Amino acid sequence: MTVDDRFTRDHRDTRGELPLGTRNEIVVGPVSDWAEDFSHLEPEWAADPYPIQDDLRRRCPIAHTGRFGGGWLPTRYEDVAAIAYDTERFSSRSIIMSNYRPPLELAPIGATPPISSDPPFHHDARKLLLPAFTKSAVAKREAATRAFCHALVDGFEGQPVVDAARDYAQHIPMRVIADMLGFPPEDGPRFREFVENALEGVNLPPEERLARMESLFDYLYAQIRDHVENPRDDLTTYLIDAELYGRKLDPAHVAGTIALLLIAGIDTTWSAIGASLWHLAKTPADRERLVAEPELLPTAMEEFLRAYAPVTMARLVKEDMHWRGVDMKADDWVLLSFPAANRDPEQFERAGEVVIDREVNRHVAFGLGIHRCVGSHLARMELRVALEVWLERVPAFTLDDPGAVTWSPGQVRGPRTLPLRIG
Repeated sequence: MTVDDRFTRDHRDTRGELPLGTRNEIVVGPVSDWAEDFSHLEPEWAADPYPIQDDLRRRCPIAHTGRFGGGWLPTRYEDVAAIAYDTERFSSRSIIMSNYRPPLELAPIGATPPISSDPPFHHDARKLLLPAFTKSAVAKREAATRAFCHALVDGFEGQPVVDAARDYAQHIPMRVIADMLGFPPEDGPRFREFVENALEGVNLPPEERLARMESLFDYLYAQIRDHVENPRDDLTTYLIDAELYGRKLDPAHVAGTIALLLIAGIDTTWSAIGASLWHLAKTPADRERLVAEPELLPTAMEEFLRAYAPVTMARLVKEDMHWRGVDMKADDWVLLSFPAANRDPEQFERAGEVVIDREVNRHVAFGLGIHRCVGSHLARMELRVALEVWLERVPAFTLDDPGAVTWSPGQVRGPRTLPLRIG
């Protein structure tokens, strides 16, 4: 076949994520007052953010920080929802709060469309992805996902203690996304490195962060070129061949969308599976009930998503404005804490409790507005199957050492080490 010349050029001059915007001072260290100096990268936030969020919601519902060049943290459901739906005053050109801002020229497409895109481009970029993530498309992946989960559990034989985050939860979305994209499944360890660089390395110097992103995109372009030369029935080939406004997608669009699917598709589900298993390990009554009543799992799963929502998104303020009692400046960050919104007592009864048979549960773990997670059906399938297989094969388990559990910092929170004692 004729090689697609879009992908034969040096991609570095077409890649939208490379130009650096405003560089800000790197600020780390203890927080003295979360209302005036919050930081989502501090260890106490990673370990247990909920008491901090509850305190802020009571006394300062829209917290501020001077770190990262200035930002805001709304903790009430109504404020989070209002910003999520307001695309006129808040931009999505960067959804990761870090020590620099992407330049304005990246809007409305952004580096990782459609999640980094603003209207009207967003609608059309998102529409391209919808066929791959319908309920029927996802259902076709369930049998393979279930078989893989069983294979992972088979590997536990003879081990009294298993790290459920490292040896189970992380591998499931890695395999599913690799299959969807047509990437080598043995590249899983590299995927983890890419995830950590993108989501947990936000406080690195811009040059170092840029170098790490170079590594990710070098890998992606190598995979894309292989698909150009050897097309197959997968999502990568689909994006290479897709058209928007009567022309093939720009290389930066193809690579950016694949980067989004690879990183977001892995970390969010890895975190949700791990948090659910952590809860069941420390709450024997809930674990025993789900083992005895497996039909309750879909309801319980939604409660785990509400109570331990892994994802916080960022927006950038478009223009100076007074918004709900605070003075926001152009290019201020705003962290949309869906975890905080999900625990707002004005929105949920017994908001701070995990109620596995909660009947009314309009949680926002998958976001709100135009950027609501396009892969929610896939994430739900992976979470449900992972928990079904685990509870079937490992019905009795507890935390081996509660102090040994660690959680990822940053905007996607989930267990990174989760030693469980089996039996």
